[in-house]
Amino acid sequence: MKAIIYCRVSTDKSTQETSLARQKEELLKLANRQELIVVDSIEEKVSGYEIDREGIFLMLDKFANKEADCLLIQDETRLGRGNTKIALFHQLHKLNIPIYTAIHDGELVLSESDSMVLQIVGLVEEYQRKIHNAKIKRGMKRAVSQGYNPTKNLSNQHMAAGRERIAFPIDEVVRLRQNKLTFDEITKTLNGMGYNVSKATVHRRYQEYQNT
Repeated sequence: MKAIIYCRVSTDKSTQETSLARQKEELLKLANRQELIVVDSIEEKVSGYEIDREGIFLMLDKFANKEADCLLIQDETRLGRGNTKIALFHQLHKLNIPIYTAIHDGELVLSESDSMVLQIVGLVEEYQRKIHNAKIKRGMKRAVSQGYNPTKNLSNQHMAAGRERIAFPIDEVVRLRQNKLTFDEITKTLNGMGYNVSKATVHRRYQEYQNT
């Protein structure tokens, strides 16, 4: 697996340089023991309670772009503290990124309290999506009952020779993607709104939109 090393100290004092160097050295050894390939090493001098960190956003972008598969940190406090730590744990979990720590000499084992908080956050997020999808479904049904015809939004009708393209609310798909819904979730949402489309169709039409 490809790994990213993340090292952090809380201040920018010159005396902390040795701490950063020590963290990196320990994590390079950990990567060697775990047979991981280090593709990047990120070092920061900032409080663990601070969420707005350049290195953190760089790290998350690399994981989202599939440039690396796992994270190496000295211990969980190097990633963050308090609510910031929980928020980052949650983001990494959503990206399916395992965390390895030098202190565990392997994959991180969350405390019972941290695991419970993450479960609660996941449940809340799931029900937020359900509420959002229910609102969309109710709104669409109300609009249709008042005479709204979704086929009027069908683009490229003048170019459709032969088989007519499925009525497709691309604006809604774009909005849902911006809200971080997966293509599977978007497909279910559209089906609930009365659009009989497949996940493959949703993905293809979204890619067509992106390429226009």
